[in-house]
Amino acid sequence: MTVSTKKPENFASGCLDSPPTRLKEILQTLPAECFQKQRLTAWSTVAISLAMVGLGYATIAIAPWFLLPLAWGLTGTALTGFFVIAHDCGHRSFAKRRWVNDWVGQALMLPLIYPFHSWRILHNYHHTHTNKLDVDNAWQPFQPEYYKTLGRLGRWGYQGLRGRLWWVASIVHWLILHFDLSQFQAKDRGKVKQSVAAVVLFATIALPLLIATAGIWGFVKFWLLPWLVYHFWMSTFTLVHHTDADVAFVSIDQWNAAQAQLSGTVHCNYPRWVEFLCHNISVHIPHHISTAIPSYHLWTAYRSLQENWGVYLQPERRFSWALMQRITDQCHLYQVDRGYQSFHDYHNPTP
Repeated sequence: MTVSTKKPENFASGCLDSPPTRLKEILQTLPAECFQKQRLTAWSTVAISLAMVGLGYATIAIAPWFLLPLAWGLTGTALTGFFVIAHDCGHRSFAKRRWVNDWVGQALMLPLIYPFHSWRILHNYHHTHTNKLDVDNAWQPFQPEYYKTLGRLGRWGYQGLRGRLWWVASIVHWLILHFDLSQFQAKDRGKVKQSVAAVVLFATIALPLLIATAGIWGFVKFWLLPWLVYHFWMSTFTLVHHTDADVAFVSIDQWNAAQAQLSGTVHCNYPRWVEFLCHNISVHIPHHISTAIPSYHLWTAYRSLQENWGVYLQPERRFSWALMQRITDQCHLYQVDRGYQSFHDYHNPTP
């Protein structure tokens, strides 16, 4: 298929004179194929994830003890693929019919004990207010003024979640927000109750049954540890996508949707096996330009953004311990006029 794009009006000599002020300017440059839902491709991602999760659990069942960490890594990462497909469902980019998106999304989130509609509504709010200070609900950094009001326990918890315990932050986010009806408008609470009831029912049947048949160790081996690996990836993806010393959070009066979605999120390259199992969720910038782009078209959209808007994209990152160390050592507290401040610098100000 031929990729055709429409150049923005201020496109000249391979670069842009000024950053876009409307998302429409960016959307007009994306190939039309990026928005086309392909039923066979969409369902093939489901088949791949089901097969890889099944392979993961089979590996756990037969692996000697010293290979179990590899089996947990495979299974938990494959379970993250379940979430990514449900993620497309939540944005209505998996299927044309809403009820298909809802049923597939909820079914794939059941083993993760994740209420589909709770997540869908809160996540769409994040897309509407990406990197808007005091508004974005997806792990935005605390400001020093708020951090100062926290007690010792609150500070300790935040320091851990923005530091070396970043990998459990997704669990805290899941537990605190997604079961709390006060987070949702009255018109949405029926759907939220439905999805919460579904995962509670699944958990009260499946997990005790697992313990009854495989014992406590079976529960830990077959569910808990793969689930922790899944949350490791959820925490990592979310943190890396929107956190870097060069990624700005903007006050409400200065915020611009086009610039926030284009420059406020990060493309990070992960090992190929992770990107395969997680259906390219790391190709995150085009997903913020439009949630209507299915995961299997993200690379096409990203290459178009590089061609037409590359000067405004954040530099690509590569997943590594050095990257996570830099983020968790530096990106702690945020002020509009100075950017990020580390806990060390906050508690040890220079005279």
